[in-house]
Amino acid sequence: MKIRQLTQTSLMIATIIVLGMIPPIPLGVIPVPIVMQNLGIMLAGILLGSKNGTIAVGVFLVLAFLGLPVLSGGQAGPAVFIGPTAGYLVGWLITPLMMGYSLSRPFVSRSWGQPFVIWISGVLIVNLMGALWLWWVTPVSLVGALTSGLLFIPGDTLKAVVVYLVGVRMKALSGVVSHN
Repeated sequence: MKIRQLTQTSLMIATIIVLGMIPPIPLGVIPVPIVMQNLGIMLAGILLGSKNGTIAVGVFLVLAFLGLPVLSGGQAGPAVFIGPTAGYLVGWLITPLMMGYSLSRPFVSRSWGQPFVIWISGVLIVNLMGALWLWWVTPVSLVGALTSGLLFIPGDTLKAVVVYLVGVRMKALSGVVSHN
């Protein structure tokens, strides 16, 4: 069982890295681009569960911190973790933890609550943390940061729907993972 978990976790890290190869889309209004890597972050939560999903995202972030250009646009190094996008990275680490834990609850696991949990943990929390950090480290006002964060909600909501559909299908087909 350990080898299976290690393999799944490694594949998830690779998936997140590959999604980072898709060029980011700059918005111009704020120094935070639209990226596809958050799809992988949300998939880590739904497929690997709380523990292994958080380990996968944590290892991915350690690789980025160490300077490997694994973040979208080839970003890497310690400076990224204090720059304008750092709040989103912290949100990414929390996402699989919250998502995996919430999805393992009996009242959520087999109901309409799954898409809601994915959206709350993978979209709302990440964008809120990102906006708060952006406000903290840039001259953007709190209202401006929160308002600009709204730009990400429609696209991230679409990503959450895709993650739900893909995640449910993958789990059904392969018996992937437990939510731990």
